[in-house]
Amino acid sequence: MTPKPLQDSKPPTDAHLDDPHVPHHEQPNAHCHGDNHRHDDADHIHSHSHTDNQRIITIAFAIIASYMIVEVIGGYITGSLALLSDAGHMFSDAVSLAMTLFAFIIGKKSATSHKTFGYRRFEILIALINGLTLLIISAGIIYEAVLRFQQPPQIATTGMLVISTIGLIVNLVVAKLMHDGDTDNLNMKSAYLHVLSDLLGSVAAIIAAIMIMLFGWVWADAAVSILVALLIVRSGYAVVKNAAHILMEGAPNHIDQSVIIKTLSAHPNVLSVHDLHVWTITSGLHSLSCHIIVPSSLTLQQTDALLSDLQHELQHLGIGHSTIQFESDLHAHSTQFNCDITSAPPVHAHAH
Repeated sequence: MTPKPLQDSKPPTDAHLDDPHVPHHEQPNAHCHGDNHRHDDADHIHSHSHTDNQRIITIAFAIIASYMIVEVIGGYITGSLALLSDAGHMFSDAVSLAMTLFAFIIGKKSATSHKTFGYRRFEILIALINGLTLLIISAGIIYEAVLRFQQPPQIATTGMLVISTIGLIVNLVVAKLMHDGDTDNLNMKSAYLHVLSDLLGSVAAIIAAIMIMLFGWVWADAAVSILVALLIVRSGYAVVKNAAHILMEGAPNHIDQSVIIKTLSAHPNVLSVHDLHVWTITSGLHSLSCHIIVPSSLTLQQTDALLSDLQHELQHLGIGHSTIQFESDLHAHSTQFNCDITSAPPVHAHAH
């Protein structure tokens, strides 16, 4: 079989690759393998992003931990559940931020023979833990609120209002600080949601204090606490769902596999694609592996050019790491688009 004409795979000039004003995904033949410029700059961007996130998390942790102590004391003195629940959530925020910071530090460790992708997925584990703690805290607040509906306590509303107002200001500062970070990172997002839900807790405590002062509605303290808890459940569930999806090697939600197969198949030297797998290593780092059937008459040089073209197209689709196995059209192949992963067959020993 005579191979179809190859797409133009003219190698890029050094001047073009070295131009800092040209985005990498617009540079010709930018791909995962064999392009040192691509790797170096990608690592630099990833490292820079992590450094910024670490700085933001460190500052946020210092602010949250300091005011948490104030709210614990204030909630105990005033007897406010809304204030105590807000203080308890601030404690979870401090723990969450500490774990998030630890995850970023561990994630910088280099890959080893045992951890071939490095430790970047540790960030997802921490995000999962953060999401679960949001759900647990919500359950605790709802339980305590139900008890307080039955036996409403006396609440020092003035102290509750003052402390919760200061808490709102603190949370607004921290939320703005973290919003300026990389909230597309699931680990960062989970910590950010902790702070946002804590901000809601401060708002709830203020509303409850005002309602008690104006109308004497003591039950308002428990009522707004339940409302905030339900909002926290919603955020926690979303984080847990996304983290579990990544840990289960699920395909990134924003990457359409039908678009991938269409893009790969569009190349004139691609006869078919099968055994396609797409997954996420950690936030923003997606991988792909697949088998591609090509004409048996392709030379090694033509296959290398084909690999370069395909990986360049995958970069446009947001897939930074790809492993492509070429197979000849002379051999029988599976027709499954997504092949099942089964247990490896037993190894048979041969006597010589």
